[in-house]
Amino acid sequence: MLRRMRQIAKNLAREARVGRLVLRDPRTPWPARILLAAGVAYALSPIDLIPDFIPVLGHLDDAVVVPLLLALGLAMVSPEVIREHRQTVMNGDGRG
Repeated sequence: MLRRMRQIAKNLAREARVGRLVLRDPRTPWPARILLAAGVAYALSPIDLIPDFIPVLGHLDDAVVVPLLLALGLAMVSPEVIREHRQTVMNGDGRG
């Protein structure tokens, strides 16, 4: 189970890098940019829907809201753009 959780975290981190690259791409439509930016802002914001000090539920909102915003934002982007940026991240070029 711990290995599965690590893999999920690794995948989420990779998708966040893809999201950042897609966000900067001029081919990305504005509604997608807004959702992607909201996902990044929510992940970095100290303000949560459910405070983190509440056991389990406090972190559960982060685990649901951020991936949901990223998924909705990426769903609005052309598959070619996403494929291009995923390849960039897989090649190790998407860190900058």
